[in-house]
Amino acid sequence: MPKKNHAGNRFILILLLIAVSFLMVNCSESDVIEIGERMFIGQVNAIYMNADDFLGKTIKLQGILKRGQWEAYGEWFYFVLRYGPGCCGDDGNVGFEVKWSDSQDYPPPESWVEAVGILKSDKVNDSRSYIYLDLISLTVLDKRGEEFVRQ
Repeated sequence: MPKKNHAGNRFILILLLIAVSFLMVNCSESDVIEIGERMFIGQVNAIYMNADDFLGKTIKLQGILKRGQWEAYGEWFYFVLRYGPGCCGDDGNVGFEVKWSDSQDYPPPESWVEAVGILKSDKVNDSRSYIYLDLISLTVLDKRGEEFVRQ
């Protein structure tokens, strides 16, 4: 009768546990929807057109931090966007409004940032709803990506 190799079985069991651990980590990271540079416009448009399917999901994108003001309310709002084709050439803006749920500071406008946030919906004057990213992080990056995107 052959002798059992307990050390070999333990080694295989340890390898199996390590593999399962990596799978669990990768599964949790795959819950983040990363908007890539190559299909930036298509991915952003898909989220806007199917917003109900994406509400509550974590989204990550890079772009230019822009700041604007609602004159009627006197409030500042922020967007992370890239430029794209528009009605008059390259005047389109593609991206998301971003907000902190608490009172954290924003980097200077025109900074190249990576935004990670939960997609949420809100209403203006209890009528028109809009989507935005409730920020988890907003990090200034040294290296800028493509500011003008076509897809």
